This record gives sequence, C-alpha cells and structure tokens, in this order.
Amino acid sequence: MELFWQLAGLSLTAFISATLLPAASEAALVALLYAYPDHALAAWAAASLGNTLGSLTSYAIGFKLPERADIAPRTMNYVKRYGVWILLFAWLPIVGDALPLAAGWLRLNVWWSVMMIGLGKMARYGVIWASVAYAIK
Repeated sequence: MELFWQLAGLSLTAFISATLLPAASEAALVALLYAYPDHALAAWAAASLGNTLGSLTSYAIGFKLPERADIAPRTMNYVKRYGVWILLFAWLPIVGDALPLAAGWLRLNVWWSVMMIGLGKMARYGVIWASVAYAIK
C-alpha cells in the first residue's frame, strides 16, 4: 500500500511540474527508483502519465483562452512553424510549459498533441530511469 501512495505522489508531483507551478518530479522519480528498483516500470509510467496530464491541462487552458491572449511571440512562432512536432519538447524547462498552452490556443489536433506530448515525456523519464539503473549497477 505504501508503494501505491508513493506512486500517486510521484504522479501528482509530475502533474504539477508540467504546469507553470514549480515541482521536482525528477527528484521524486529518482528517489522512488532507488527505493523500489523492482518497480521502476510503474514509477516511469506514473511520472510519464502525471506529467502528460499536466501538459494536457495547459493545452486545455490554451484552448479556452480568448483570441487576444498574450502568449509569448517566440513560443507561438515555434508552434506555428513546427506544428504538433514541437510538442515532443514539452518536457523542456520554462518554454516546455508554454508549448502545450500555445498548441491549445492554436487548436492543434488534440490526439496528435496527446501523442507527441506523451512520447516526449516518456522519453524524458526513460532517460532518467536508464541513468539511475546505470548508477545502481
């Protein structure tokens, strides 16, 4: 039962860190991977899912913004130029939080957005998982 609550806490931390609020999902994932190395897949999935859902919340907020919303011009240019593919980088600090917001505002296809955001988040946490697994050995 303890592992369940720790995974839920990791997912919540990852969710919050995908929004404009600060959180340390990477540190939470690393701590969980060290504490429960046999449950690394569950930790990776919880972090990836929580962080993806957090970015999708930003997408939904962007979708609801009025036409005259003030979104950083540089971010908007990236999203307009690269389309849904730029969402693979929604995991980046600072600008990554704004990418889903801009994608929602521009009404990019929601299913492609979910897929690209999710793939980027899974890759990010996969690299952290691999790094910890390497360090443990």
